[in-house]
Amino acid sequence: MEDLRVNTKVLRIDPENIDMDLVREAAAAIRAGGIVAFPTETVYGLGADTYNPEAVKKVFIAKRRPMDNPLIVHIHSLNQLYEVAVKIPPEAEKLARRFWPGPMTLLLWKSDKVPPEVTAGRPTVAVRMPAHPVALAFIRESGVPIAAPSANLAGRPSPTTGEHVVRDLYGRADVIIDSGETVYGVESTIVDMTRDPPVLLRPGGLPVEEIERELGKEVVIPQFARGLGQADVALAPGMKYRHYAPFKRLTIVEGDYSDLKAYAAKVAEVVKQEIAKGARPIILCSSETAQYYEQQGLRHLVLGPRSNIFIVARNLFKTFRAIDEMLDVDEAFMEGFEERGLGLAVMNRARKASGFSIIRV
Repeated sequence: MEDLRVNTKVLRIDPENIDMDLVREAAAAIRAGGIVAFPTETVYGLGADTYNPEAVKKVFIAKRRPMDNPLIVHIHSLNQLYEVAVKIPPEAEKLARRFWPGPMTLLLWKSDKVPPEVTAGRPTVAVRMPAHPVALAFIRESGVPIAAPSANLAGRPSPTTGEHVVRDLYGRADVIIDSGETVYGVESTIVDMTRDPPVLLRPGGLPVEEIERELGKEVVIPQFARGLGQADVALAPGMKYRHYAPFKRLTIVEGDYSDLKAYAAKVAEVVKQEIAKGARPIILCSSETAQYYEQQGLRHLVLGPRSNIFIVARNLFKTFRAIDEMLDVDEAFMEGFEERGLGLAVMNRARKASGFSIIRV
């Protein structure tokens, strides 16, 4: 794939006091066929005009992203939903009206307006309406839906701050909007609404349990949505390829979390075996087990409390990036978490980031 080098302009926009002149500057770059990194409530996205195939190709080139990995179309209103999707089932409209703007993406049948470059040639399109004031203003001012994956180099941890985007994409995106840290820290939940019952393609910021409650029925959860193996075909982002990975080796240590002291002792034993081999590991752990590792003299970083998995999800990607900055660490071992609520998204990302390197104790 060819490479892309451009002069990047960084625009710092306060989400609580939006400078509309700067938003219009970013939107003008979209209308001129450029690509713009912008904040959402989940992670930062790298966007192009959905209806401009040449601009969409630039997104893949800038990210070094495989062309068979489709993008998500970001909209600012339900009117735009009817532009990009057809044969929308009533259940999908129900979810859209309940959870948008928000961290939920729906896979629907695409309209003829959406070029094949956006959907990797498939007849379906992934659509969402982000819950971030800068994102909504940017899409509205652009005058078109914005096709965007996360604003990182392919395979790297998704960016949750403007600084992350600058590190990955400076010189590769025309404009980077920096609006500080995102809220959720993991991408949106993707649900395939072209099938009945609906199928979870990627867990994310909206727990699947909430979607099931709204629909009044179960959503099918395939093994790949748990981060256990890859899908054969990428119907939506995050399904097929290794994603979210730090450069350094990452291993997930899963077990019985009902007795955290016993579980932590098993994690510690795994790590001590690595130290005995000359490795320099660090443990990514929960608040509840941090004191045990401290007592054992084992290096660790706290992701957050098991009692508030939202914090763990928010800290996940920035912690993956942090271990890459540690010169005296060459690998990481991460505790597992229960697959409830946002815990399913955390485990999906962690397993994929590890390249499915999982130890069960």
